[in-house]
Amino acid sequence: MGQLTGGVAHDFNNLLTPIVGTLDMLQRRGVGGEREQRLISGAMQSAERAKTLVQRLLAFARRQPLQTEPVDLAKLVGDMGDLLASTTGPQIRVVVDAPEHLPAAIADQNQLEMALLNLSVNARDAMLEGGTIRISVSLEVVDESHRCKLPADHYLCLCVADTGTGMDAATLARAVEPFFSTKGVGKGTGLGLSMVHGLASQLNGALTIQSSPGLGTSVELWLPRSAAEPTAALRIVEASEPRLSRGTALLVDDEELVRASTAYMLAELGYRVIEAASGEEAMQLVANREPFDLLVTDHLMPGINGTDLARVVRTSRPGIGILLVSGYAERDGLDPELPRLTKPFRKSELAASLAQLRGES
Repeated sequence: MGQLTGGVAHDFNNLLTPIVGTLDMLQRRGVGGEREQRLISGAMQSAERAKTLVQRLLAFARRQPLQTEPVDLAKLVGDMGDLLASTTGPQIRVVVDAPEHLPAAIADQNQLEMALLNLSVNARDAMLEGGTIRISVSLEVVDESHRCKLPADHYLCLCVADTGTGMDAATLARAVEPFFSTKGVGKGTGLGLSMVHGLASQLNGALTIQSSPGLGTSVELWLPRSAAEPTAALRIVEASEPRLSRGTALLVDDEELVRASTAYMLAELGYRVIEAASGEEAMQLVANREPFDLLVTDHLMPGINGTDLARVVRTSRPGIGILLVSGYAERDGLDPELPRLTKPFRKSELAASLAQLRGES
């Protein structure tokens, strides 16, 4: 099931990439009048919702791209307090219990924020007449008999508890199944808890749920403790339009529409673009000493994949900037040292990745 879901999500990401890229370009250029821009904006919102749905599918399949780092859970929860309160509405009281000076957890901050938001929305939906959501962070000692079934050690526990209707045993047994929902048709994808469960598994953690009818629900996300300090957040700004040529970019992708939209973005960012439809075609260009200053390549392609191509280029042409584009976190053959950009992406995200390659702030 996970392999099927991951494969479908990968193909869907390839379909979304040119859609998001083209809509982004139409928005930035102000194409059409007010009515057309409103329609474009609506289409972009739908595309972003589709992107979020794909991320949840990838999380369930345990194939979403993760950027793990030491994360200060107390700070994360504190920073999201206002957002969670506004999301859950005035009938819901949000209480945060996150003591300072806890060790960091090994996690992906962006995915963790999405997981916390999903859990809070689930809690809100279980309290139609209002109630309290308590979000807490603690350092816990886990032994072999612990309910999370993790190896004995110290773990960070992020808990979201509500005073809602709770779940009976039958519902609780199916809670993390993909597409299982008690919210009714059109009111939920049934991927919220399965996404959090998949994320926990990817991070070598666990998800536990305790619930009883009429007594509310407590969802616990258990994460490994990090020995390192949390890293400072990077400030990413919109790249300004270049006035001079950035050089030549070799763009490699087997999907023609993805290649076309990416080539357009690169051209707008000041690059002359050489396109290749496969790793083999790109290898031939390298062998023929075709000059280029940047390699932007998809990873998952028939034949020579992007990682193997990048290794050849890095060996034969030291100093060339390399950006690997990936629809999801393919485990086999990925080089963790290569900078990566996840599909689908906007021009601003591509520009930010390229600016980091160049060492710009």
